[in-house]
Amino acid sequence: MLGALVAMWGSSFMFIKLGVATVPTSTLVAARLIIGALILWTVVRLRGARLPRLGENGGKVWFNYAILALLGNCIPFTTITWGQQRVDSALAGILMAVMPLATMVLAHFFVKGEHMTRNRIAGFILGFAGIVVLMGPSALGRLIDSSLATLSQLAILLGVLCYAGNSVLTRLLARGDDVLVAATVMLLIASVMALPVALLVDKAWLMNFSQASTASLWAIFWLGVGPTAFATVVYFKLIALAGPTFMSLVNYMSPAVAVFLGVALLGETPGLNAYIALGLILLGIAVSQWRRGG
Repeated sequence: MLGALVAMWGSSFMFIKLGVATVPTSTLVAARLIIGALILWTVVRLRGARLPRLGENGGKVWFNYAILALLGNCIPFTTITWGQQRVDSALAGILMAVMPLATMVLAHFFVKGEHMTRNRIAGFILGFAGIVVLMGPSALGRLIDSSLATLSQLAILLGVLCYAGNSVLTRLLARGDDVLVAATVMLLIASVMALPVALLVDKAWLMNFSQASTASLWAIFWLGVGPTAFATVVYFKLIALAGPTFMSLVNYMSPAVAVFLGVALLGETPGLNAYIALGLILLGIAVSQWRRGG
């Protein structure tokens, strides 16, 4: 399951880059969520399973999944997609490697048995150093000047933090729920949230979709099928089995996948600082997970 998430999430940055090239951010986000929700809802119906009813307990379940939909889908999908208009897919993948370190810190406070140790603190410091190297020492000055490049990187980092928080909340709020039903409910709610935003912000009814490239449309379709529908089911299952910290280890390999695809297929050329940053972040993850034998 970890390998499946690596493949889907690592490649998603390339597909987002292709999709956002000719389709506005909010429309892309709503489209991938609706596609993913329809696929899972169809599977639920074929299995004869039921979604939670809006009774006393059912209302609480839907409310919990509304929080997860907002934090795990709507906000990060939007900020990462918006950021990738100006940030290469390879760099976006490297920034995503920060997720396990952020998850580690949050899990310390909210998940039993996930305490901070000296190794985890050292790993977090190394990972933070990687972010500084990637964004550059002049990032603060560019931020004051409202540099769109820096704001785009910060938008992707915001999405990363949302993913980290969502992985912890999923363990707390979705404990014991059917994996397929949980994923379906979350994507249905996220779709309902995202569609009005797309209509309001992008005025989708006025858009000429014939101007969208074939590559963008196919990329959005795959984002809905793989990294949204299928990956959400695997995500819930993996967190239930192994916990949020283990699940976040997908970011050991997904940045490498993102960099490889960005360079090989999109012709991106990450600078030396990007590779140094990736090394520091992955070293930080390794240090945070290191255990003495014996």
